[in-house]
Amino acid sequence: MAKKRGQDEDPGPNPSVLFLHPDLGVGGAERLVLDAALALQARGCSVKIWTAHYDPGHSFADSRELQVSACIPVLKLARRPKKILFYCHFPDLLLTRRDSFLKHLYRAPIDWIEEYTTGMADCILVNSRFTAAVFKETFKSLSHIDPDVLYPSLNVTSFDSTVPEKLDDLVPKGKKFLFLSINRYERKKNLTLALEALGKLRGRLTSQDWDKVHLIMAGGYDERVLENVEHYQELKEMVQQSDLGQCVTFLRSFSDTQKIALLHGCTSVLYTPSNEHFGIVPLEAMYMQCPVIAVNSGGPLESVVHGVTGFLCEPDPVHFSEAMEKFIHEPSLKATMGLAGRARVKEKFSSAAFTEQLYQYVTKLLV
Repeated sequence: MAKKRGQDEDPGPNPSVLFLHPDLGVGGAERLVLDAALALQARGCSVKIWTAHYDPGHSFADSRELQVSACIPVLKLARRPKKILFYCHFPDLLLTRRDSFLKHLYRAPIDWIEEYTTGMADCILVNSRFTAAVFKETFKSLSHIDPDVLYPSLNVTSFDSTVPEKLDDLVPKGKKFLFLSINRYERKKNLTLALEALGKLRGRLTSQDWDKVHLIMAGGYDERVLENVEHYQELKEMVQQSDLGQCVTFLRSFSDTQKIALLHGCTSVLYTPSNEHFGIVPLEAMYMQCPVIAVNSGGPLESVVHGVTGFLCEPDPVHFSEAMEKFIHEPSLKATMGLAGRARVKEKFSSAAFTEQLYQYVTKLLV
């Protein structure tokens, strides 16, 4: 949201921008909000973030550097007129379940409000072509609106300035092939696919190669969220039942430093969600020269290049395990795909390009 200057205000060149986000925790949407806020701040904008919940201990480190759709009518009625830029990560109405008639009845007015108020924005952006298609399909009354695609960028400052730690405390000795899953502990992230693929991989390898394989399940975890707690336990039980306990390490709410160390040291990242809106993890992996094995739907179709920066697979354990096996039998793939991945992030998802495009959208609103 950009404040429109009145005649009594200083006619300086840089606008004031207020970001509204319901819960500034740890996730792809939150990373996008922070990157956008930091980008505009770097361009000289006065930036603030309003949120209903913020815990410094459960947030990205660079959030300390800074001072929803349904809010739009209030902003439109404000004493000073304000321009609204709506950056759609994914329609909220698709992110909630409707298991009963009562839940459906309860959500109906909320869904209508989301669609109606979204249409009141002065400019609408989406984070991928996939989200643009979902936007058009979901908000039928907004069919006249064609949202622009503004790909999220990767803020590489911390990646470039951090010296990766050793993984001795996280990975058992002798593990040459380290696979990594990074996602919140939510069922929709399909984390079971990574564990099932690991089980299939065991049947494809010699005992000597299998002894060198390890999987780290690293995920955002919030004790306030019941699903995080439940699903974490479900995954741990699944590992024990599959006799994979010696081959899997679980991490909850890891630090940025740990994430960089893991991406630096792993063979490949397993990205398991289907129809993901965009997905920042593949960008982080590719920038750290780590190939990505992802499901062939949603955002990864626009970020990962199949056979060049990783592999796009059907969402089943057999296809994922086949891709994992390639890195074991062809170790040079990691280096080749890693270099291609970093080059792709620099070319298509740079912070400089994102900053300039977002700044232009903001300033156009004030003309």
